[in-house]
Amino acid sequence: MSQSLPNMLENTIAKIREMVDVNSVVGEPIVTADGITIIPVSKVSVGFGGGGSDYVSKNVNKQENPFGGGAGGGIKVTPVAFLIVKEGNVRMLPVATPANTTADRLVEQVPDVLDKIAAFIDSRTNKDQA
Repeated sequence: MSQSLPNMLENTIAKIREMVDVNSVVGEPIVTADGITIIPVSKVSVGFGGGGSDYVSKNVNKQENPFGGGAGGGIKVTPVAFLIVKEGNVRMLPVATPANTTADRLVEQVPDVLDKIAAFIDSRTNKDQA
């Protein structure tokens, strides 16, 4: 088989590598005026394919059979969440669709509940020490 198919696939993969880097998944941090850092997080889906074939030439004098083929690829970048960094604390703010079930809503509320419990304990500890 001709070397054209491997070359096409290598070129397609090289172009995909050029388009997708680590900044496509974890974006550049954005720092606000009040010191909050926002880091976007995305999901990257990549697909590619190719194919080809040598076929018999009608020209008897030719020593090599002609090659026909093609290759292509695609990329999909979907925002997933933002990491919010404030005063040394990191929180994840999902960009996903709203929860469909009660169990999903409960799981989403766990970080908020834990923060409220920690704040309550801190306030009680500070009150007892005063």
